[in-house]
Order: sequence, then C-alpha cells, then structure tokens
Amino acid sequence: MKIYNKYIAAIALSLVLASCKAPMATVIQDEVKNNIPENFTQNEQQDVNNNSGTTPWRQFFTDPNLVSLIETSLKNNQELMITLQEIEIAKSGVVAKKGKLSPTVKAGLGAGVEKVGRYTSTGAGDASTEIEPGREMPDPLGNFEGGLMANWEIDIWKKLRTEKEAAVSHYLSTVEGKNFVLSNLIEEVADNYYELLALDNQMDIIQQYIKLQTRALEIAKIQKQAAAATELAVKKFEAELAKSKATEYTIRQQITEKENQINALCGRYPQPIVRTKESFMSTIPQTVYTGIPSQLLANRPDIKQAELELKSAKLDVEAARKEFYPSLEISATLGLEAFKPSYLVKLPESIATSLVGELAGPLINKSAIKANFQTADAKQIQALYEYDKTILNAYLDISNLMSKVKNIDQYYQLKSQETQALDQSIDIANQLFKNSRADYLEVLLNQRDALDAKMELIEAKQKQLSTVVDIYKGLGGGWK
Repeated sequence: MKIYNKYIAAIALSLVLASCKAPMATVIQDEVKNNIPENFTQNEQQDVNNNSGTTPWRQFFTDPNLVSLIETSLKNNQELMITLQEIEIAKSGVVAKKGKLSPTVKAGLGAGVEKVGRYTSTGAGDASTEIEPGREMPDPLGNFEGGLMANWEIDIWKKLRTEKEAAVSHYLSTVEGKNFVLSNLIEEVADNYYELLALDNQMDIIQQYIKLQTRALEIAKIQKQAAAATELAVKKFEAELAKSKATEYTIRQQITEKENQINALCGRYPQPIVRTKESFMSTIPQTVYTGIPSQLLANRPDIKQAELELKSAKLDVEAARKEFYPSLEISATLGLEAFKPSYLVKLPESIATSLVGELAGPLINKSAIKANFQTADAKQIQALYEYDKTILNAYLDISNLMSKVKNIDQYYQLKSQETQALDQSIDIANQLFKNSRADYLEVLLNQRDALDAKMELIEAKQKQLSTVVDIYKGLGGGWK
C-alpha cells in the first residue's frame, strides 16, 4: 500500500513540475502615457480647473432645435442600438465566466438493459447471485437510475477568476465604447445641423443676388436700346444670371441631402428639419476651456475604452499562461439505481453515490496551449499600441483644433471686412453703370467677388461653430 501511494505522489509531482514550465509573457511598458506633455502648446499654461469636456451636452448646446434633434438621435440611432447590444453580449460573457467558479449540478434519469456473456466474470457472478432467497439475477439485466450529478473545477491557480476579471474589463470597455459612440453621434448631429443652417443662408444670399443680377440685366437692356451699351454686355449679364440660378439648384440639392443625413442620424425617414436660420450669422461660438492633457485620460471614452481593453488583454495572457498548470476537478453523484423500477424505493440498498477527484495537466503535445498563449500575448502588445495611438491622436486632435479655433476667428473677422467693402463697391459700381461712367465688366466682377465673399463668410461661420463642437468632443464631452 505504501509503494502504491508513492507512485501516486510521484505521478502528481511530475504533473506539477511539467506543467509549471509555462512561458513568460512579454513585459510591456506604456511610453506614450508616461511621456504625455503637461500642456497642449509650448509656453502656454492651461487652466486646470476648467475643462469643457466635463460639461453635459444639454448645457453646452443652447439651440432648442438642435437639442431636440440630439434627443431624437439618442433614442433612434441604429449604430447606438447596435452598440447597446454589444454591451449586453459582454455582460453575458461576465455571467458565463462567473458561472465557471461554481459547481455544475445536473439532475437526470436513465434506463437501459444489458446482456453479458455467461462465461465472463460478470455473467458468472450474476448467475451465482440471488437477489432474495430463491430469486436469481434476471438475464438480460435492466438498469434504472435517477439522481444528481455535480462537477466542480477547483480554481487552485485562480485561472477562472482571472478569466472573469478579463471579461469584466471587456464589459466595462464596451460601456466606454457606447459613451464614445454617444459623443461621436452628438458631434455629427451638431456639425450637420450647422452645415444645414449655412446652406440655408447661402440660399438666401444667392436668391438676393439673382434679384440684383436681374435688375442689372434689365438696366443693360435699357442701355442697349439707348445705345449706351452693347449686346455683349446684355449677354454677359444673362450668363451671370443663369450661373447664379444654376448655383441655386445646386444648393437646393445639398440642403435635401443634408436634411436626409440628419434624418438618418435620427433613425427616421425623410422629413423637414425644424430650424431657425435667421440668427445663424449672429451666433457666438461657445467659449471652450481645454484644461491639461492628462485630463484626456479621464475624460475621453475612447481612451478609457482602449485602457480597459489593454487590461483585459493582459488578464487574457495571464489566464492563457495558467492553462499550462494542472487542473483539479471534483465529480460527485447521488441517486437511486436498480435493475428493476420497483427496487428503486428499497432504501438504503438502492442508494448509489460516488466521489472522484482528478488532478490532470498537459505533458506532451502542448502546441495548442502554446498557440493560445502566443495569440493572447500578441493581442496584449497590439492592445498597448492601440492604447498609445489613441492617446497620441487625442492630444494631436486637441492641439490642431486649438490652433484652428484661433485662426478661423481671425479668418472670419477679415472675411467680414471684405464683405462689407465689396457690398459698398457694388452700390458704387451700379450707380456708375447707370450713369454710363463704368463698364459692365466692373459691375459683374464686383458682383462675383461680393457673392464669393459672402458665401465664404457663411462657410467661415459654420467652421467656427463646428470647430468648437469638434474640440468639445475631442476633450471628452458629449456623452454625459
């Protein structure tokens, strides 16, 4: 008996030693996070206490029509609905991993029949056995059973707990992914809304110029009849008027497409977009406070998502490494068993029990386990690069947008001055043309320049507003 126990101990020890030769995971370091600059721009200090990314979107956006569109998109947007289902899938993964920590208990019933050879040890034993005095074992022999069966893997290396922690981290990353989708969705609705208002104002401008050019064409025709102008001047004004009318139809199509784009974000079929275009050019962009770069790590959902995915990947590597260790499983059964149903109620003779403990570990041909470990290790490194890339891109986005905000403001001021000067020049040119003191080309050129300047001024206002929205989203705003 002692020799038998020594053999068992030797086998168990060989399993442990062979299994413990697990490969080491790659040690990774987060260089980008550790080296993030203190400020977004050199020689400039940011206000630590003010960061617009923490402002709830309902406080950031004040246009009631825009707020209504955002609310509709948050209820109906299909991409957001898909993301919410990804969260449910990840949540089920956590429940599944948690369930592995508890014993599995099953209830079952079974029935069968067996006929063994007479000249076998089992057949000979059954033939010489009496169930009761004068009653031999039946042949063939039936078997009826019912009871409970339990199986439990003891988490001696905390592998199952590690898998559960990895699933939890992945679940939390999907929640942050949902927040990132929210932030992107709100940004996209706001940008398209401002672009639609810009198109409305461009439509008003082009219609004003159509009226202006129509009057100029009438004057040219009158001057031609009075021999003060030529047919060439009339044709030039006609061509310019046709060009403006063509531009009007182009803008109409752009408005239709932009409305449908907003409706698509709201998850609905085409319908008019309620909006007020008159106050667009007088809208003052929100003041945005950037805070410091390190706050991006806490504010931006995509950075937090990448960080949680990195944590999940590290835990997956740890769990894959523990697959090289031996596992301990305990199996137990408790039930009733007899060769005839009427004997099942005869207790305690019909009671059947078993308890088995099994320690097993991989010894030979561990290529599948090694492959899983190498895959997990590579995904861990990949997750680190993804995390670093997300942080770097976030910093660069804010740096670019801060510069854009300043430059677009200066651009808008200069375009305003240009528009005012050209508006005055149109009036002067028209008066001179009426009095035959200016050539029709001067009138046409002034009209073209003024039209282009006003169109560009409207685009500059739209870029002003959209850039503020973009930097708000870049700072992590929009999902609260």
